[in-house]
Amino acid sequence: MRDAQVTIIGAGLSGIMAARTLMERGVEDVQLTDKGRSVGGRLATRRIEGGKADHGAQFFTVRSNELQQYVDDWLEKGWVKHWFGDTYPRYTSIDGMNTLAKRLAEGLDPVLETRITSIKESIGGFKLTSEAGETCTTGALIITSPLPQTIALLEESTVSVNSNAFNQVKQINVDPSFVGLFEITSNTSLPPSGHKDENLPLGVERIVDHFKKGISKKRIISMYMDGEWSKEHFEQDESEIIHQMKEKIKDHVSISSIRSAQVKRWRYAQSTNIIHKPFLNLHEALPLYIAGDTFLHEEDEASRTRFESAFRSGIAAGRHVSSLVKQL
Repeated sequence: MRDAQVTIIGAGLSGIMAARTLMERGVEDVQLTDKGRSVGGRLATRRIEGGKADHGAQFFTVRSNELQQYVDDWLEKGWVKHWFGDTYPRYTSIDGMNTLAKRLAEGLDPVLETRITSIKESIGGFKLTSEAGETCTTGALIITSPLPQTIALLEESTVSVNSNAFNQVKQINVDPSFVGLFEITSNTSLPPSGHKDENLPLGVERIVDHFKKGISKKRIISMYMDGEWSKEHFEQDESEIIHQMKEKIKDHVSISSIRSAQVKRWRYAQSTNIIHKPFLNLHEALPLYIAGDTFLHEEDEASRTRFESAFRSGIAAGRHVSSLVKQL
């Protein structure tokens, strides 16, 4: 870590877009950090035996002109494609969703595998301490990590927060999600698009065939369990989870064709309620902002967390903080 004008905790889509926006608006001293080994957060793709599978966000839709302008550029560059859907087209990255995140993060030089464990107020900003004991100072701070992690970090830190805003954040509930990843040797009964999210067994949210989706040379299947099922089974052993998932996928995949199976546990996957602001300032005097997919613009009629809400929240926070930094 290093000292910086602005530090962003969380290199998911919101953090990436906040950093890009700051730098595009002339704030070059930006530090983007994440506890993971890669940028992207839930824009996640896993390689399995020569194939690949998205196991976070599968696609995104567009409801705002702001995102549409970016998507038109991505389509022209060949980064994304129209996957399925006509009224509301579903777009996906041609190489897996994590590749899109990495393309958006080019030039940001993120500090990875660095978990921030403490925030303290310092002269003109904040002092951050990592799990490894590294420290740095920053003039402004944007936190885009999952809200339960953000809340825990702030509660363990010695930093003054606006109690009304912080209480609002603590009212947000975030459900977990299990994603089963199956390597198979035969065809599936899924539609030509490879995507199905209707008329599925109880507890199953969606099933995706990544060979039909067009991102994998091998047949890799992702099966998503909904929040209620995932909460109920979160502490069970992986072998038992896989057994139950196989029972639920057998109408679409031949069980005998499954060569390997694994489970991704997203502890924080989907907020069940939202905040009708694109970001919040949690400090009484200093620039300490939080952003992410839970923060929706007031005119957003979708009323649910998604790729677009994360994308626009990061941009809005970056614009606001850039204006503050330029005034200093």
